[in-house]
Amino acid sequence: MLRVIIVSNECESFIELCSKRVLKKFKYVLEIITEHQIVHKAIVEKLVNTEFYELKIKAENQISVILFTLDNEDFNQSTKIVLLNGFLKRDNKDCVKQVKIAKKILEIYKNEEG
Repeated sequence: MLRVIIVSNECESFIELCSKRVLKKFKYVLEIITEHQIVHKAIVEKLVNTEFYELKIKAENQISVILFTLDNEDFNQSTKIVLLNGFLKRDNKDCVKQVKIAKKILEIYKNEEG
């Protein structure tokens, strides 16, 4: 296992509401990012002008999860990440809104961790 993945309550709650197909794909994508150091940008991509990445889950719809690397700015070099919040991505404006939410969740996470 190359990466430790922490899933926020918000992300977990979102994924639990998704279909079985999305859940299965989510687990598969988590397996990839846990076991492979280099991950293709079709799965994880840096969000421009932010400190966050987008985890892409292509099932019935485009499901995205905003994630943050805790120990290295470069995802491929990181060993610890936190999945902050998931959402149904309809267009790029959705990411802007979700990044604002992710910042709040990350702040709470950092405060709880000390």
